[in-house]
Amino acid sequence: MGERGEDNERMVWQSDEELEAGIGYRFVNRALLAEALTHRSWVNERRDGDGGPDNERLEFLGDAVLGLLVGRLLFTRFPGSREGVLARMKASLVGEGTLAALASARGLGRHLRLGRGEERSGGRKRRSLLANTYEALLAAVYLDGGLEAAARIVERDFAPLLADIATGAAGRDFKTEFQELVQTRFGAAPTYELIAMDGPPHDRRFTVAAVVAGERMGEGMGRSKKEAEQAAARHCLARLASDSEG
Repeated sequence: MGERGEDNERMVWQSDEELEAGIGYRFVNRALLAEALTHRSWVNERRDGDGGPDNERLEFLGDAVLGLLVGRLLFTRFPGSREGVLARMKASLVGEGTLAALASARGLGRHLRLGRGEERSGGRKRRSLLANTYEALLAAVYLDGGLEAAARIVERDFAPLLADIATGAAGRDFKTEFQELVQTRFGAAPTYELIAMDGPPHDRRFTVAAVVAGERMGEGMGRSKKEAEQAAARHCLARLASDSEG
């Protein structure tokens, strides 16, 4: 094995605990974790046949597990919604873009075992690859700890997205909308101030204030600073709309 491959492998194995802390689950069968993080390109480049299985079978299973758990979450949270509405919300939640964003937030790209070619072509940041890895990891948790262990990860990752999905707000860039409105009305750009950071490393909560002309106009909370800033901007937009109506 060449030096690049050794560095790649060391990076993965030395950061297992960091990844587990990030997802809030510690594996009993660590071979499942290794399999979930192994891309086909890594296996194909191992001439000694010691690359182990790639994560494509886990990805297949993870797609089914994710669909079940997101479906269950929606069924429970929206008891008055009909099948068509639930199906549209589910499709929005389990799309490649959402899964890739979640994988990126968990830092999964940094932990992947990739072949040299895939590494050079930017595989660690490729959206499709990140989304597939999220599904593979979820399947690994399911096989290792059962359905409820996987459900806890899905609940934590997807519950914050439900409000936006239900109101049709998913995909809106509230920060841009707020900035454009503030510049038009006040001739200044808003800034964002971190007020608080709470929770354990694998389940952080950030509280951010949107500041305009030196005054706090609204606050928001999220699992990342960016998410909290979006929430704060959304709060401010709602407040400004209410003031206008009043």
